[in-house]
Amino acid sequence: MIRLLIADDHTIMREGLKRLFALASDLEVVGEAENGAQLLDRLRQDGVDLLLLDMSMPGISGEDLIARVHAHHPALPILVLSMHNETQIAQRALRAGARGYLTKDRDPETLLAAIRRVAAGQRFIDPDLAEQMALEASGLGQRADHECLTDRELQVLRLIARGMSVNHIADQLSISNKTVSTHKARMMEKMGFTSNADIVRYAMVHHLID
Repeated sequence: MIRLLIADDHTIMREGLKRLFALASDLEVVGEAENGAQLLDRLRQDGVDLLLLDMSMPGISGEDLIARVHAHHPALPILVLSMHNETQIAQRALRAGARGYLTKDRDPETLLAAIRRVAAGQRFIDPDLAEQMALEASGLGQRADHECLTDRELQVLRLIARGMSVNHIADQLSISNKTVSTHKARMMEKMGFTSNADIVRYAMVHHLID
C-alpha cells in the first residue's frame, strides 16, 4: 500500500484526486495540505510513502518548499503535479529534490503510473517535458528569455499578467507587499520590461497564462 499526502491549494483538485485514488487498491490518501506551512506540519508525523505536490501554493512553495521538504525528509519521494509545462520549472523542481514531475493535463493512468514508479524509487518526468529537455540539452531546443527568472519571479510575472495587483499577489502568496515589489523589480530588470503591458504581452506570446 502506497500512503499518499496530497498538497494542493485547490479543494476541488484534492477531492478529485482522492476519488481517483480510492479506485486503486494499492493507494491510500493519509493526509492533505493546502499550503506550505500545513504541509511541513503534516510531515512531522510519520506514515507517508509519497508526497504529491503542487508547485504553486500560498506561502512557501515551488523549489523552495521542495528543497525544505527534501532537507528534512530526504527519503520521502516527491512527485510534483503541476499546471506549469515549462522545462525550466520542471528542472528546478528536480534539482531541488523532487523525484518526478507531471503536468495536470495528463490522463489519470499516467498519474497512477508516475506515482507507482516514483514510490518504487525511480524517476518519472512528463514525456513532453522530457523530450523538450533532451532537445535543449542537445542545443536544438530554443530557450525562452524567462528561463533566467527564479521560481518566485516567474510566479509573480504570471500573476501580474493575469491582472493582479501587488497587494493581491501578496495576499495570495502570503508574503509582504515589499517582497512582491522586490521580485517584480528584479523580474522586470532581467526581462527588460518597462510596464505591466510588456509583462502581459510577453506572457500571452509565450503562453504563460491560462
